[in-house]
Amino acid sequence: MKAKSRFLGIDDGPFHFSDESVPIVGVVVQAPSYIEGVLTTVAEVDGHDGTDRIAAMVAGSRHRAGLALIMLDGTAVGGFNVIDMDALHAKVGRPVATITRHKPDLAAIERALRRRFDDWEDRFRIMRRHQVEGVRVRQGTLWVSYVGTDRAAVQEALALTTVRGVLPEPLRIAHLIAGGITRGESRGRA
Repeated sequence: MKAKSRFLGIDDGPFHFSDESVPIVGVVVQAPSYIEGVLTTVAEVDGHDGTDRIAAMVAGSRHRAGLALIMLDGTAVGGFNVIDMDALHAKVGRPVATITRHKPDLAAIERALRRRFDDWEDRFRIMRRHQVEGVRVRQGTLWVSYVGTDRAAVQEALALTTVRGVLPEPLRIAHLIAGGITRGESRGRA
């Protein structure tokens, strides 16, 4: 991975479970923090279209071919619209990683899925398909899973794109833009 590699960070905007859809924002960053592009789409809250919507957004972008890694903020958008990393990787031909600040509480996730969805087992199986690993970064630990790449490459991507704090810039900026689109102003911790 080169010092000026390009990364795509993807995050969803704030939403209410009564909403039909949620905005999805992708930010293309040349390491460490130069923004080259912003991509957007929408997905259903608690739906099944997140993987396809994100794949179409990325596949249709002029930035796709140059991406070293696609970074997702967690394994789902709009609540439990679960992203199938394997399908996304296959559709766009780029490595994919999920990144979170906190280790997922799988027992709590399973309980929530059981309460809300008839197809909870399918959603949970996709979420658990790849092991979540702790990766140490300058300011702490991030929890990652990945496909189409290896741990060393993910760790290198995080080191190249983390300027301050613990989150890589592509995800941090995507979070801020998604919040600004939805609320008129970003707020909270990115």
